[in-house]
Amino acid sequence: MSGAIRIALADDQALVRAGLRALLQELGITIVFEAEDGDALMAGMATHTVDLIVSDIRMPGVDGIDALQTLRAAGNQTPCIFLTTFDDSDLLLRATEAGAQGFLLKDAAPADLLDVISRVAQGETFLLPVSTDPLRHRFRFHEEAAPTERFSAKEVAILRLLAGGYSNKEIARSLFLAEGTVKNYVSAILEKLDTRDRTRAVLKAIALRII
Repeated sequence: MSGAIRIALADDQALVRAGLRALLQELGITIVFEAEDGDALMAGMATHTVDLIVSDIRMPGVDGIDALQTLRAAGNQTPCIFLTTFDDSDLLLRATEAGAQGFLLKDAAPADLLDVISRVAQGETFLLPVSTDPLRHRFRFHEEAAPTERFSAKEVAILRLLAGGYSNKEIARSLFLAEGTVKNYVSAILEKLDTRDRTRAVLKAIALRII
C-alpha cells in the first residue's frame, strides 16, 4: 500500500485514545477520524473512507463487535483490528465471527502494533494467540466433525505459522519451500478441515488439538 495508512480510531476512554493517536501518528499513520463508541464509529464510517478500523473491543452502548457486525451487514468490508486489555478467547472468537481481521492486546509493543496494522491493511489476517484451553471449550466440534485424514508434520508446521498470521510468502521463506508449494499445502489443510477460511481453519485446528 502506497502512502500513509489511513485509519478510524475508536475507544471510549479519551486518554487512551489520545495515547494511541500520538503513538500511531509517530508511526506514520494518519488518523482520519476518532470515535468514542460504536455508534460514533458507524457514523464516521458513513462519511469517511479509511484503509483500516482500529477499535477497542469493549465500549459502552454499542461495542466494537456490534458496530463491526452492523458495518459488515451493510456491505462495508473495511479491515478491522480490535484492541483489548483482556486475554479472552471468547472475545477472539466473537471478533472473528463478526468479521475482524486482527486482534491484539493493548500492551503490545509499538513495533508489533505497526506490523499488525501494516499487514492487515495489505489484506492479511493476524490474531494474537490467546489461552487455548478456554478456546477449545468454547469452540467445540462434535467427533463427526473431526478430520478423517491425518496431518503431516509439514502441514502442522504450516498451521502453526498460519496461527501466527504469516502469509504464504513468509511461510515459504521460513520453511524453505516454494510459495506455490505452500499454497498447495494450505489448500489441502483447508480441505481436510472442511473450511475455506484460514482463520477458521486455525481455530478448528486449535480446538481439535492439531496444533
